[in-house]
Amino acid sequence: MFDIFNSFPPHLLAFLAAVLFVAGCVRGFAGFGAGMIFMPVATSVMLPSTAAAAFLFIDGLVALPLVIRALRLCDWTTVLPAVIGAVIFVQSGAWLLANTDVLALRWFIFAIVTGLLLLLISGWRYRSKPTRPVSFAVGAVAGVLGGVSQVSGPPVVAFWLSSAREPAIVRANLIVFFALASIGTFAAYVLNGFFTVKVFHLLFVAVPVYALAIYLGSNGFRKADPALYRKLAYGLIALAALTSMPALDPLFR
Repeated sequence: MFDIFNSFPPHLLAFLAAVLFVAGCVRGFAGFGAGMIFMPVATSVMLPSTAAAAFLFIDGLVALPLVIRALRLCDWTTVLPAVIGAVIFVQSGAWLLANTDVLALRWFIFAIVTGLLLLLISGWRYRSKPTRPVSFAVGAVAGVLGGVSQVSGPPVVAFWLSSAREPAIVRANLIVFFALASIGTFAAYVLNGFFTVKVFHLLFVAVPVYALAIYLGSNGFRKADPALYRKLAYGLIALAALTSMPALDPLFR
């Protein structure tokens, strides 16, 4: 137990637990968004690889009950093509990250995310039934953005949120999409040795806090007005835009 404090001082553990609690409440309610809250803060106090590996493990383990319930509710005809697109094109995003000017890419990502948010706020809706090619293309865009900067959520969130489907199905689609798309990320982290002892030390405190928060967030979703779901989703996309904006690096990194 005391080895944990060699990796993380008590005050830092308490701070990270508080951030994870907020992130877990949002994840339980919206089905996405926890990484957008946790990662910018965590990477300011630890290595990005440690923060990413810890969060991937925590979220994958604790959110499993959410995934199991969502499997019965999600629309597989649009989720599966999007997952395939994301898994394939995340490699393209990683290649761009390695071979292209990172600053230019990040400004491009900021422009895409902001444009998607403005499109949603304008009241635009995707009225047609999502076809497999369209779902695949949206997943591919998410995969590229995820490979470049880990900001993969806004394209799929905007796509499903703009449909006429009720929030419960949109939420289920997002939960299943992120769970399946993260399998490739997990394998990559294992191969690159990101799951260090420090990561597992953090799990002792993080897992129970995050589990409680997801439980509270899930209960809140069942009682909430559907309009609140859209407002929170818009806010999370705005958060993703802000945290990916290079000009604000001094605040978030």
